[in-house]
Amino acid sequence: MPVHASLQGRLIATMLFPIALLAASCSKPVDLKQAITVTDVSGGWYDFGIVDGKNKLVPSLTFKLVKPADVRLRSLSLNVHFKKIVDPSKPGKDGEEEFDEVFLQTVAFEGNETKLLTVRPTTGFTGDAPQTRAEMLQHRLFQDIRARVFAKQSSTTWVELLAHDIPRTILTK
Repeated sequence: MPVHASLQGRLIATMLFPIALLAASCSKPVDLKQAITVTDVSGGWYDFGIVDGKNKLVPSLTFKLVKPADVRLRSLSLNVHFKKIVDPSKPGKDGEEEFDEVFLQTVAFEGNETKLLTVRPTTGFTGDAPQTRAEMLQHRLFQDIRARVFAKQSSTTWVELLAHDIPRTILTK
């Protein structure tokens, strides 16, 4: 009889262990809007070089994500939308139009922050020589860009962390 009871106890423990693991992994999701801070934000227009005989500039956004020490979060997915500002008189998204986006599937935290992230889409503006890159930024048809950074953790919904207007500055790195 004691052997049978011992076997039954191990069987129950074996069945409960996966349930305990599942319960531990199903902790309350983190409110990313409240928990994550975007720091070291900068941007400009990256000199992409000469493409098809034309000077090319692409928008560039650099930033870091920081979380409090007590927030349990190993990584996030990021989606950075670059939007043309087509009507500055309209507030927020109403005055924007899609330009390009960059998806980062896994952005890992090293301690309580990520490394410095630089995001650049492949879409940009081109200008014919002898027009300089600085002259491109001043051209009457040049359109300003706003970058919107969205984050999510596993199966949660996307949360906007940052909206940043890309300044008309030339970047070489």
